[in-house]
Amino acid sequence: MKASGDAPLSGLRVVDFSELLPGPFLSQCLVDLGAEVTKVERPPTGDGARTLVPGVFAAMNRGQRNVFLDLKDEGQRAEAQGLAAEADVLLEGYRPGVMARLGLGYEALRARNPRLIYVSITGYGQTGPLAAVPGHDLNYLAAAGVTALSGRASEAPEHSYGIPVADLSGSLYGLAATLAALQQRQRTGKGQWLDVSITDCLVHMMNPRIGQFVAKAQSNLQAQRDEALLRAGYGVFKTADGAFIAIAAVEDHFWERLVKALDLKIDDLDTGGFAKRCAQADRINARLGERIAALEADRLRACLVRADLPWSDVVEPSALAAHPQHRARGKLQAHASAVGSMTLSRFPVSLEGMTERQAE
Repeated sequence: MKASGDAPLSGLRVVDFSELLPGPFLSQCLVDLGAEVTKVERPPTGDGARTLVPGVFAAMNRGQRNVFLDLKDEGQRAEAQGLAAEADVLLEGYRPGVMARLGLGYEALRARNPRLIYVSITGYGQTGPLAAVPGHDLNYLAAAGVTALSGRASEAPEHSYGIPVADLSGSLYGLAATLAALQQRQRTGKGQWLDVSITDCLVHMMNPRIGQFVAKAQSNLQAQRDEALLRAGYGVFKTADGAFIAIAAVEDHFWERLVKALDLKIDDLDTGGFAKRCAQADRINARLGERIAALEADRLRACLVRADLPWSDVVEPSALAAHPQHRARGKLQAHASAVGSMTLSRFPVSLEGMTERQAE
């Protein structure tokens, strides 16, 4: 569905040379916000996602104009340069130096279009010893310190995410930087080159953890993992009838309500205060798990609702479209694609001029 003419980014012209996920996720957000995106693909097969993960391609490249250009061919390269000369934003995700060798680097394009916002999304950025090293989501998470804090506190670090956290983090930081650069251009009249390193973005997201580790003088990795991962009354628990319920009774008042609501037998444990609970998180959560395993899901939900506790069902991806909260928010839309009909979320924050339609 096309955005209306008064959408936030209506009239913004974007040329996207990126492939796979980080760049396309960013440009898809721009489409949702009303921008006109032209995606340049390499012949004969185009974006590698078309064959590697066709569902991802279908989800991330909606509402764009696709053109196939061989950038090593002089005539077709000139066509790509022409697109860049008329664009407000150029997005690319090649390794450092590739676009410059093709005659599409920032300096060359700036000479023709000084207002161009040129966005490069790479794993490690344009500089540094890892700049030319290939990588994927897992590599960036590991390099940024995130993987070291992932998994279970008592076990080795592991990659335990169901979505590509690193790639999407780079996309969203890239989106924020692009919008900021456009606003800056309003004042200065000048474009600029945005060097978006996915790993840098993840390191920035580590700041809250680093602050807590310093405040508690935790320089040992195991202590840091315990700090990040051990929470009493916080986790996913299985009910007697096989449902999974997420509970997050972190604060004292929530914890006290949880104990009362479930008649939790913990008299032999010192649970006075968050720090003391965390020190015994394994024992407390084991006790909580045993109690919940004796309750059917509907009864547990009723108890948690009456006590006004933070809880949620663990919703499976295939059930998202039917979930009453997501339907009520009106962000889900049905889309036809080459791989089949899919219900996808539009940009999650509504702005004036953005067309909304609830999924059918």
